[in-house]
Amino acid sequence: MYDYAFVHLKFTVPAAVLLTAIAYPILNRIHLIQTGFLVVVAFTAALPWDAYLIKHKVWSYPPEAIVGPRLLGIPFEELFFFVIQTYITALVYILFNKPVLHALHLNNQQNPPAWMRVVKVTGQVVLVALSVWGWNAAQVHQETSYLGLILVWACPFLLAIWTLAGRFILSLPWYATVLPMFLPTFYLWAVDEFALHRGTWSIGSGTKLDFCLFGKLDIEEATFFLVTNMLIVGGMAAFDQYLAVIYAFPTLFPKVNRYPTTHMLLQSRLINTSRYDLERIEGLREAVERLRLKSRSFYLANSLFSGRLRIDLILLYSFCRLADDLVDDAKSRREVLSWTAKLNHFLDLHYKDADATEDPKKKAERIDAYIKTAFPPCAYQALHLLPTHILPPKPLYDLIKGFEMDSQFTFHGTSDSTDLQYPIADDKDLENYAIYVAGTVGELCIALIIYHCLPDMSDTQKRELETAACRMGIALQYVNIARDIVVDARIGRVYLPTTWLKTRRKG
Repeated sequence: MYDYAFVHLKFTVPAAVLLTAIAYPILNRIHLIQTGFLVVVAFTAALPWDAYLIKHKVWSYPPEAIVGPRLLGIPFEELFFFVIQTYITALVYILFNKPVLHALHLNNQQNPPAWMRVVKVTGQVVLVALSVWGWNAAQVHQETSYLGLILVWACPFLLAIWTLAGRFILSLPWYATVLPMFLPTFYLWAVDEFALHRGTWSIGSGTKLDFCLFGKLDIEEATFFLVTNMLIVGGMAAFDQYLAVIYAFPTLFPKVNRYPTTHMLLQSRLINTSRYDLERIEGLREAVERLRLKSRSFYLANSLFSGRLRIDLILLYSFCRLADDLVDDAKSRREVLSWTAKLNHFLDLHYKDADATEDPKKKAERIDAYIKTAFPPCAYQALHLLPTHILPPKPLYDLIKGFEMDSQFTFHGTSDSTDLQYPIADDKDLENYAIYVAGTVGELCIALIIYHCLPDMSDTQKRELETAACRMGIALQYVNIARDIVVDARIGRVYLPTTWLKTRRKG
């Protein structure tokens, strides 16, 4: 009795619950909107098709295998399958795509490589051919009827998705599309084979090819689960493509709320790809690569954020890392001071030389000209893309002070240095150092978070959060110093106040 309901209780519901528990920490409202939208589309599209199959005896269900209620002749258990399959596959897609920064994969929208054009056109031709074949095969009650009905129903939807988002899908890492398609498919094949073996549902004789992929799993059923999961993954990817356009290009979408509106999504679909700022995409790619090479932990952690906040955090880190590298790689104290002076002047151009009457385009050109003349080419994108319109100036200036202060360890005791003491002489110096190199980063990060996620927060709450973020940064820096006391001492870096060391020697 009620075998179909037990199939859900044993297989689909537990899988959905498990995936929900795994994905819960990273799910946000956008994911829920994506999934909910696809569930509605899948349910609406499958309803008349499924009703047709049942009416024409392609599918049938023993009366004792279902609870009883039907809609258009479709058992409620089958209606639930539309929902639960879409939900499961969407969650698998979300999990595998969380590490992927989709904005990086918009670079092939203007001038795709030749192979991508060929694959897209070939896919379109194949889908059109399958649609035509499916239409012909579905016209008569014969062994190809069920397969034809699957193809004539699914292939036009696949053709639409492939036409709209084919290049983007091909640009994504294979694990972000292939695995979300096939892992749920393999699982549902096993579930379907189990149900067919038990007689929970059956395919009408004379409407199928009588070829099984394995066990009792008919090739038509295997095809059905594969193409429907392709539709779900393709739909999720198309949604992500238009979200990526919104997040990646501030010139096209200057102000983006935490959750983009439907109007924005429609706009992103209609915008001509010739308006995409591919130089910005290249700069973002460079920032991600710098992140990967210089900070594995932050490279992994950034995927916990989403939207334009994630992009701006990456760009902020890229600037911080670049500035630190310029100072660290300096060969003399004089070169250090030269780089810090140039970095400070770069900030001055944004914050102190602001002229309300100056044309923003001319100002940007003036700053770009300075970057190109004062810094090496590898520094251009990190400086050019820094979101200074969001970031407060003081933490940035203090960060440069921290890099300059840190460099004093490198040249301490050399003929190039005029400093007779280590830069951290007492408790106040230690606190200032921690503020400069870590507290500032906390303040800058919280400024981005407030701007993108909590723009209506009161000034009092903002100050409280900024103070707390600074204190957290200081605490983490103290932990780092305490952890590496011995290691740092071996390379001539003493981050403990020298007054503490003198006190210890006297004791």
